[in-house]
Amino acid sequence: MDQWQRRGSPTVKYDFLDRLGIKNDNPGAYSGEWLPTSGKALEVRTPVDGTVIASVTQASADDYEKVSARADAAFKQWRMIPAPRRGEVVRQIGEALRKHKADLGKLVTLEMGKILPEGEGEVQEMIDMADFAVGQSRMLYGLTMQSERSRHRMMEQWHPLGTVGVISAFNFPVAVWSWNTFLALVCGDSTIWKPASKTPLTAIACMNVVHDVLVANDCPKGIVSLVVGSGREVGERLVNDPRVPLVSATGSTPMGKKLAEKVSGRLGRTILELGGNNAIIVTPSADMDMALRATLFGAVGTAGQRCTSTRRILVHESIEDAFVDRLVKAYGQVRIGNPLEAGTLMGPLVETSAVDEMMAALEKVKAAGGEVLCGGEKLSGSAYPGGCYVTPCIVRARNEWEIVQEETFAPVLYIIKYKTFDEALASHNGVPQGLSSAIFSNDMREVERFLSAEGSDCGIANCNIGTSGAEIGGAFGGEKDTGGGRESGSDAWKAYMRRQTNTVNWSPELPLAQGIKFGD
Repeated sequence: MDQWQRRGSPTVKYDFLDRLGIKNDNPGAYSGEWLPTSGKALEVRTPVDGTVIASVTQASADDYEKVSARADAAFKQWRMIPAPRRGEVVRQIGEALRKHKADLGKLVTLEMGKILPEGEGEVQEMIDMADFAVGQSRMLYGLTMQSERSRHRMMEQWHPLGTVGVISAFNFPVAVWSWNTFLALVCGDSTIWKPASKTPLTAIACMNVVHDVLVANDCPKGIVSLVVGSGREVGERLVNDPRVPLVSATGSTPMGKKLAEKVSGRLGRTILELGGNNAIIVTPSADMDMALRATLFGAVGTAGQRCTSTRRILVHESIEDAFVDRLVKAYGQVRIGNPLEAGTLMGPLVETSAVDEMMAALEKVKAAGGEVLCGGEKLSGSAYPGGCYVTPCIVRARNEWEIVQEETFAPVLYIIKYKTFDEALASHNGVPQGLSSAIFSNDMREVERFLSAEGSDCGIANCNIGTSGAEIGGAFGGEKDTGGGRESGSDAWKAYMRRQTNTVNWSPELPLAQGIKFGD
């Protein structure tokens, strides 16, 4: 780990920040170059110990207008560059990310609080996404259809859409940007990224990494843009901007509902990745060791701050006691502390308000009759500076309780027992959210039913792996209150393009469809 020293008070300076181009004070707008910004100063604190990492001068409304105008102009140039050449630029971005993987991973950890292996894993996800997008740049396929009219050809084409707005959340401060941006770039779009105000430095570092690649390839200024600012000052303008036909947003369900209403009001498009309340069904035939490991990572990884974190365990009554006993013992072995240090399995929550929300949720579940089996305490003292550390918690609960129906973005895991598989499926689907799901079973009938139309109602359904840790090759997203969006793999690229159906008549006649005769 890089050694750090204080440079002034209260800012703590880490050596890797210099290599990523992070200064004590940073502009909050990028559009092919760093633009001077005139908004309020934003101090960025690390949840590791509460100290200030650096500050950002946020973008104002006028600053956003400059960025959006440049992104719109850049799109009109970028869309005419052949897709394989656009893919080559993304390939080079992936190579640049490889060179900075270690430093970017440390910054993700420092700014967000996830442990270092997860921070580096998130940067690897960006690299993998670049590789995927490069291949996709040669596979933006349309179809040729059979016309009912003689000597006519029908086909569909996919054209670049425009400027794509990307609103990302703090828990994956760089990966979500790459899911959207790398596909958007190969599709011929420009992008404007509004990162979470809790984690703007990782976004600034990404722009610094990308900059040299864009300049070396003489790319139009503005195909990759960034605005750091408040929702009121910048976010509202991005959402209401008619030059932005698609807004991809990650965040809470209430935020997504408000955003969708505004974007749809101008007939724009959205990709929404919202809340999750993910469950694992553990059946009597399950491999207990596998189920325990998957539960531990799913519930404790990233301190429970993933949209795919495991929130509920639906365990058969015949194995509940044995499963819970082993799980409680495993929780007792989780090392909590500085996420930059080797051996740490759980770092802090992102800020003290997240700790308060966790404690409030536990009070609600206790009031409903829940039994706290382990954890759920605030940690303090010199080993846990900053006030953001907690112990992961296991609670015996009932699925229908109001607090269990909600998503608490913290390491709180509800244990819910079931008698019949029908009961397990009903409880599994009996929440408003529908993102990720899993079953641990060696019974083929249970597995196949879980994957059937009457099984899991989530966008992601796994068998004998946990709810967390999706690969970029499959389209990512969920149903119901999760928003219905899909990002990353499969055919998700289609969301970033506009479909056009073409008919070419190469005959000397002008027949109408459906055999209609009009006139003589």
